[in-house]
Amino acid sequence: QVQLVESGGGLVQAGGSLRLSCAASGRTFSSWFMGWFRQAPGKEREFVAFISRNGGTTNYTGSVKGRFTISRDNAKNTVYLQMNLVKPEDTAVYYCAAREAFVMDSSWYPQPNAYDYWGQGTQVTVSS
Repeated sequence: QVQLVESGGGLVQAGGSLRLSCAASGRTFSSWFMGWFRQAPGKEREFVAFISRNGGTTNYTGSVKGRFTISRDNAKNTVYLQMNLVKPEDTAVYYCAAREAFVMDSSWYPQPNAYDYWGQGTQVTVSS
């Protein structure tokens, strides 16, 4: 059974940094495409970042480009989201997601229903 567990959320001041982690268990992590999404109160779940199975391809939503970095350590079965220069509008519950597949078209990266497994989320609150 696949399990994804996020950690690292918390309260941070605007302009600060935070690193989220998502630890995976259950199957072969290196065969999964991974994504980070977020959901603010009253809003739909939003794509944040994507990373391919070997980490060679990454993709970000425009509002976080240049500030957030997604990475993975397949030896540790963990994907990270380094968040720098955070803004109050980054406040949300952050979720990691996994897709177990041989291929993943780039048009699918930002689509929540393209992912098979989800974590429970970790709250990130940015104060102004």
